This record gives sequence, C-alpha cells and structure tokens, in this order.
Amino acid sequence: MNETLTISELEIAVRLGVATLLGALVGLERERLERAAGLRTHAIVAVASALIMIVSAYGFPNPVSDDRVLVTLDPSRVAAQVVSGIGFLGAGLIVFRKNAVRGLTTAASIWAVSGIGLAAGGGLYEAAALGTGFILAIQAGLRPIVHRFFSHHQDHRLELRVAPATQCLVAIERAVNAAGAEIRRLSLRPVRDGAEDRVDVALSSVKAVPITRLLETLRGIDGVRAVAYAGSAGRAAEADGDESDDEDDGDVERR
Repeated sequence: MNETLTISELEIAVRLGVATLLGALVGLERERLERAAGLRTHAIVAVASALIMIVSAYGFPNPVSDDRVLVTLDPSRVAAQVVSGIGFLGAGLIVFRKNAVRGLTTAASIWAVSGIGLAAGGGLYEAAALGTGFILAIQAGLRPIVHRFFSHHQDHRLELRVAPATQCLVAIERAVNAAGAEIRRLSLRPVRDGAEDRVDVALSSVKAVPITRLLETLRGIDGVRAVAYAGSAGRAAEADGDESDDEDDGDVERR
C-alpha cells in the first residue's frame, strides 16, 4: 500500500514561477556586468532546483510495509544532492589564468540560486525571498564599499599596429589617461619587414576601464592601423608572465 502526498497544479506553477523570478533577479546583476552566467543561467538553475525539490517531495509515494509501518521518504537527501551537484556548473565558471582567479562570485551566486530554488520548491517563499534579498545586497550593495575602501588594480593588455616612424605614442598615452588608466609598460618593435610597428601596451587602473570606448578612441588616432584587446590579468600574473619582453632587442620601454 502506498500513500502519496499531493500538490495542486496551481501550487506547482506558483513555486516554479517564484523560483524563476528570484533566480532571474540574481542573474540580472550578473548579466549587467556581462558575466559568463547571466540572467538565463541563474533562472534555469533556480527553476530546475525547485522542480527537483517538488519531484522529490511529491513525486514518489511513501511505501507502507506489511506490518503497516510507514516508510517516509526524505526529500532533504535530494536537496543535498542538488547543492553538491551544482558544483560542476560553478567549477566551469572559475577561470585560473596564471596568478589571477576569476569567476568566483558568479560561481557562488549559481550555488546560492540553487538554494533559492530549493526553498521556493519546498514552499518556503519567505526564505527564498529573503535569501534573494541578501544575495543581491551582497553582490550589488557591497561592490561600491569594496571599491571605495579596498582598491584593486585592474591590469589590461593592448596590441596595436601603427605606421612606422609615426608620432602617435603621445596620443596613445593621452587616450589611456583619459580613460582613467595609466601605462605601466609600452614596447615598440618593427614587424612585417619594417612595414609597420607593433606596440604592446600594459595598462593599470584602480577603477573599471571602458575598454570598448578606449579601443574606438585608439583606432581613431592618426597612424594607428589596428587595435586588439589582449586580455587582462592581475599584477603578479603580468609580472611573472612578461619578464621576457623586457629582454627583447628593439623594445622601447617606458615605466
């Protein structure tokens, strides 16, 4: 004999809807910052977690043994598996490049959203809403405080192709300074049998640099033929990885 807990279709829709909405709210903050996992990813994780919670709580009957002892299924076991299993998605968002680690906050938000979905799937709407509020407060509210009291240098690399014997280096430096950054290192070397020069620029700033706008400005400088963004890294990573550039012949170094 089996005894099954029941839940109405309306309640299922409400729980999945709440999970989707709250997960999307968390993902919206990540989407605004153009992170790898944005609004859709967070919403999917939340609604999937809620669905798994609903299935684990209401999808299986509670079997009754021959001696009329009710064997109660434990939905918390499935919830625990969701929390641990979501780690594979979070691990894919963490990028370790040289000495710089990125994606930790986004991975943590994905993990937290699974908890929101489980709470919504379990009918704990207040807990899900409060959890969402705290997560948003941490992600968005603490960001200005961190940037205000804890300055983190951001390092970027640019590669430019310029016409030989041009006087565009001063204009390049002015454009970088206008974007709120400073040049930590600039190297110049001839390429293509002297048909043009390659300029490698390492930038540093204590605030976010509008890279797209900076690239457009650099492309408009006379003598600049091409501009490419070569990536970003921490100070330690850049120092460890670029020491060989200082020893190349023909480089003009500016510090």
